[in-house]
Amino acid sequence: MKRTPMKPANRLLCGAVLAALCAAGAGCAEAPSEESSATSVGLPAPDSPLVSLRIAFRAGSVDDPAGKNGLNALTALMIGRGGTRAQTYEELTQTLYPWSATIGAQYDKEMTTIAGSVHRDYLEPFYGIVRDLIVSPRFDEADFERNREQLRNGVVATLRGNNDEELGKQALNALLYLGHPYESPELGTELGLGAITLDDVRDFHARRYTRDNFLVGAAGGYPPGFVQQVEADLRAGLPAGDPEPASLPAPRELSGVEALVVEKQAIATAISIGFPLGLTRADDDFYALLVANSYFGEHRTFNGLLMNKMRGERGLNYGDYSYIENFIQAGGSRFPVPNIPRRQQFFSIWIRPVPHHNAHFALRQALRELQVLVDDGLSAADFEATRDFLINYSRLYVQTASRRLGYVMDARFYETGYLIDEIQQRLPQLTLDDVNGAIRRHLQYDDLAVAIVTTEAEDLVEQLLANEPSLPTYNTTVSDEVLAEDEDIVSYQVPFNPERVRIVPVEEMFREVSAG
Repeated sequence: MKRTPMKPANRLLCGAVLAALCAAGAGCAEAPSEESSATSVGLPAPDSPLVSLRIAFRAGSVDDPAGKNGLNALTALMIGRGGTRAQTYEELTQTLYPWSATIGAQYDKEMTTIAGSVHRDYLEPFYGIVRDLIVSPRFDEADFERNREQLRNGVVATLRGNNDEELGKQALNALLYLGHPYESPELGTELGLGAITLDDVRDFHARRYTRDNFLVGAAGGYPPGFVQQVEADLRAGLPAGDPEPASLPAPRELSGVEALVVEKQAIATAISIGFPLGLTRADDDFYALLVANSYFGEHRTFNGLLMNKMRGERGLNYGDYSYIENFIQAGGSRFPVPNIPRRQQFFSIWIRPVPHHNAHFALRQALRELQVLVDDGLSAADFEATRDFLINYSRLYVQTASRRLGYVMDARFYETGYLIDEIQQRLPQLTLDDVNGAIRRHLQYDDLAVAIVTTEAEDLVEQLLANEPSLPTYNTTVSDEVLAEDEDIVSYQVPFNPERVRIVPVEEMFREVSAG
């Protein structure tokens, strides 16, 4: 398939700049000094005035009972946004405020983390609050109603109402994992949340938040023996329970290009594309694919081919990225939050919303670029430039003690080394053949799931199935080179499976478990 090769100049420049910054010590993390046990990780930094604390449980939405999707998320919020037996939530908030301390709960498919930070001068009373929140939550009725309503609003008002990008990503998840424990959004479903009682939360806490099911992590200026104290307190205070993770079947097999089109009033069309991926950070090929993915779609950078071609050359939208594992952006940064590990991962492409009239073209271009990546691989120049970029860029993943701690804890889940160390050690040894071989083994373009959030769903589906040319409309002048490439894109044939193309009104999304 003919294409114009990417120029590696920007990649080489980025790599050189990052190397210079890291050499100057501009926030690039070295391997942390670690003290640990079977159920703890400690990253002491005696000179640091701050202490970060993370307590992770192997509990997630995969453990939600049938018909009560959201139970783990609600239990997590009853810890992270609830009170203790000694203090109400309002009293606790007033106590934390003058310390500038934070406590929160992060929940995902397989792990829930209670995370907090505080100045070391207030560590003792702060830790007492964290311990009590985990060991003896207040389980107040008012907290229960407030947190359940927050989760329900997350489904009804946010996902369905005003966050089309996240709606598209959750719709892709539902399509990929139809009938699988991963199917439901982490925050639950509308009817599932409505069915949960406070007694359900108490029982779930007793079964999954147990003395045999946690990993303690601390970083910063904590005193000697602190991590061991946390371990001992949790073992003494938490109930016994079954620590075994939920069993996971293989994801269902996709058949051709399947599509879930969510119809709602939207000013632009959001598109997510993906397929289950048979590897995690525990596999050698992960690191070769990390290079391939950085070349193809590094999140929120112009290192990625998709970003350069779709936004940079054509101005189709704000951004276009790809991922080889679940990605949740940390605040306004370019980096993912840690402590969302999963035993099963997926490859995905995220096309941020494009004007409706360019949606079909944007989908075609992304899929054509995926086919070219799989068929042709990386060139030697792109491989060298991307590998050098990623060796330096990856050090920026862990600019804070809390993020370093999170990545060290994730290594326990995957039973691997610290990710940044692994990248620094493995990438210099990779060859172009290693990367292109991993692409051929793990990436494909024949059997895909496509989730689309748009307004005129029937019209778009008719266009997709007809596979007729889709001419783009640009708001800027594009080069003759781009226009020549467009001639191949506008008629690129996407093998949609008409029996697996569905239109779902937005009101029906995430009411129950199944998307349709």
